[in-house]
Amino acid sequence: MADTRNADLTFGATDYVVYAAAVNTTMPTAFADPASPWVNLGWITTEGGLFKREDETKDVEAAGSLEPIRTLMTKSVKSAQVTFLEAMNPFVRSLYDNVPIADLEPTTDVVTYDLPDKPADLRYAFLFDTMDGDKRMRLYAPNGLVVERGDEQPQTSDVMPLQMTFKFFKGAANAAAVKRSIKYGGIDVTSFFPETP
Repeated sequence: MADTRNADLTFGATDYVVYAAAVNTTMPTAFADPASPWVNLGWITTEGGLFKREDETKDVEAAGSLEPIRTLMTKSVKSAQVTFLEAMNPFVRSLYDNVPIADLEPTTDVVTYDLPDKPADLRYAFLFDTMDGDKRMRLYAPNGLVVERGDEQPQTSDVMPLQMTFKFFKGAANAAAVKRSIKYGGIDVTSFFPETP
């Protein structure tokens, strides 16, 4: 067996950028910079983002077998956790406070709005772009929702971060909850794909 190890295939993110747009906005061409209506959500902590998959299964037991005769996939939840550094970015603030972005548009230099008593179901499309030199990875989620928010702590020793967890759902026309794009950045990966006889 050929040794296919290649240090160039390691991935150390040098930048991590999150964009948002209206729910079910079409994924932009990979890996062009997203244009309007996509909005850049600003600086993120050096930890970048944490993408999670939580799969749940159920074993089917039957008489005559000491092992399950079948395993059913009952749930597969995909989510991402990101800590934003721009606590006054209007879009970040609207996601954290769970209010429509329109509520944060000031008529003067000041805006005032109520924090909702009952959580609103504010959904958006999201892009999560990661870069390492010429290598790129993108996650596109057409239908996402903020489901958890970290504590808000204004402080004098550092900027105030806002941590949020996004949960992803299927998009319009039953589109996948999350789609990944990869740009290999010129690395030869042909040895991973055997020739067709």
